[in-house]
Amino acid sequence: MAEAVSLSAVPRTGRGKGASRRARAAQQIPAVIYGRGREPQPLLLDRAALEKAFQGVNPESTVFDLAVDGSTVKTLIREVQRHPVAHRIMHLDFYEIHSGERIRLEMQVHLVGAPEGVRHGGGVLDQVIREVEIEVLVSDIPDRVELDVTDLGLGKSMHVSDLNIPNARILSDPGFTICSVVPPRVEEAPPVVEEITGDEPELIRKPKAEEGEGEGEGEAEGTEE
Repeated sequence: MAEAVSLSAVPRTGRGKGASRRARAAQQIPAVIYGRGREPQPLLLDRAALEKAFQGVNPESTVFDLAVDGSTVKTLIREVQRHPVAHRIMHLDFYEIHSGERIRLEMQVHLVGAPEGVRHGGGVLDQVIREVEIEVLVSDIPDRVELDVTDLGLGKSMHVSDLNIPNARILSDPGFTICSVVPPRVEEAPPVVEEITGDEPELIRKPKAEEGEGEGEGEAEGTEE
């Protein structure tokens, strides 16, 4: 099982947007904990402690030992609400888990190794999807999901079906592409515009007066005949 991260919370008594704004102003994060057979309970967490606990982990696939009212329960974070502009955490949903329970969660896919197509073919490694959904016992939640791309050649891809996650059932489509090595993009040179130098040639035309004279002479000669 992945190593759990410890957090502490206190019960939240105030309700509504006003109470939540006051809590955030006091550097506290509103939250709620719920689970199978457990009534939802509003909580407050210290912002600084929460941000420290989130460092170096994927919050939505990490087990948290959450201490509330003198007892500690194992939880997963089901939702993180962030400010749309500042991206700071606004609210958390914790889900209580039990050792014999099978759960679904998203796991990040970490690519390891230097692909053959990059080392010898000059290609670029492109990761298409970064998370897969799995179903697993709480006791078997992996620390991380890795995919070895060392043998990946130029123009080749690896898919969800190439993953090996012990004791877990992968729910994502096995045909989904996780990564590929693509040829480097060659930027097209802009079209060359030749600069025209010198004066443009003049258009030489017969003066209209001369054209008229010629026409008149022809008409006169025809009349005399």
